[in-house]
Amino acid sequence: METRRDIFQAIADPTRRAILSLIAFQAMTPGAIAENFNSSRQTISKHIQILTECQLVKQDHKGREIYYHFNPEKMKEVSDWVSQYQKFWDAKFDSLESYLAKIQKENK
Repeated sequence: METRRDIFQAIADPTRRAILSLIAFQAMTPGAIAENFNSSRQTISKHIQILTECQLVKQDHKGREIYYHFNPEKMKEVSDWVSQYQKFWDAKFDSLESYLAKIQKENK
C-alpha cells in the first residue's frame, strides 16, 4: 500500500526544499544529490522518496542510473493555493497603507 503524503509537509522540511532547489536546474542521481549534504545517503534517499510520493520529483531511468528532476506542474498547485492568500493579504496591506496615509494627511 502506497503512503499518500501531504505536499505541504514535504516542502516544510528544509532538506527537501534544498533538494528541490538542486534539481530545479538539472536532473541528478541520488548519489550526486547526497554529495551536497552532510546527511547519510539513506537519509537523502528517504527525502527523495517523500518528494517522489508527493510527485514533486519525477524519476527518469537512463541505463542503470536513476535521475531525479523537478516537477513544475506539481509545484504550480502549491503556488496556486498560496496565491489566494497572497491576494488576500495584498488587499489588507493596501487598505492599511491607505488608512495610514489618510491619518498622516489629517495630522499635518
